[in-house]
Amino acid sequence: MKKRAVDIVVISDVHLGTYGCRAKELHKYLKSIKPERVILNGDIIDVWQFSKRYWPKSHMKIIKLITTWISNGVQVNYVTGNHDEMLRKFVGFQMGSFSISNKELLTVDGKKTWIFHGDVFDVTMQHSKWIAKLGAVGYDSLILLNSAINFFASKFGKGPISMSKKIKNSVKSAVKFINNFEKIASDIAIENEYDYVICGHIHQPEIKRIETEKGEVIYLNSGDWVENLTALEYYEGTWHLFSYRDNFLVETNNDVDTEDEDVLETKVLFQNMMKEFQPVMKHPKVNQIK
Repeated sequence: MKKRAVDIVVISDVHLGTYGCRAKELHKYLKSIKPERVILNGDIIDVWQFSKRYWPKSHMKIIKLITTWISNGVQVNYVTGNHDEMLRKFVGFQMGSFSISNKELLTVDGKKTWIFHGDVFDVTMQHSKWIAKLGAVGYDSLILLNSAINFFASKFGKGPISMSKKIKNSVKSAVKFINNFEKIASDIAIENEYDYVICGHIHQPEIKRIETEKGEVIYLNSGDWVENLTALEYYEGTWHLFSYRDNFLVETNNDVDTEDEDVLETKVLFQNMMKEFQPVMKHPKVNQIK
């Protein structure tokens, strides 16, 4: 399959290491593109819910593909989120074409672009982290239940549904939170004279122009790879919202390769991780660690 060339791809909220992660679909998407720059905008690996008992081979394939990009000189910026917050200890780390940061400030075709995960706006995160973690466990359980329901629904010829998405869209407080999130991000971006502001965190894919009395900005959200299966792409001078469901045929449960779901033991997982990073360490462009 011919790969699509994209200047920048932004993905967030993959949640590797959880049952709800759609790693197979993400891998298929990533294999279909040829990016010059990759922004991993938070919550790629879910450290909050990471379990030694659950790390399928399909999840390892994502790590392998990303490290291959790095070893080939593709610029990969890992922007930290709340579920992978332990990486914030390594902010400023740079190795070849790979770096870790809390935010990215880019100039894209002359346009100032502010990229960050977005959990900084979450009051629950700031003041009651244990509540947020409890909610994350409940969310993952809901996704697991949703998968079971969709499995049986497919047997009766019914299309997939997203229970968590329906809940978020029907609860007024959730809708208000999303609106407030977008407004706060846009207000700050306008005050700082940014042309684009790109977030993740709320699992709500979006591209829209927001205007206030102080100015305007293009607000973008990359969505997630649990429910929406979306990413942001920049090419031909424009940002685009990619949807897996709109661009790929959705596999039925009978098409799923069960071998990919084999769970790796802890020792094997560690060995595989080291093996995947060896090409990065040996690459000639890796000349310093900051």
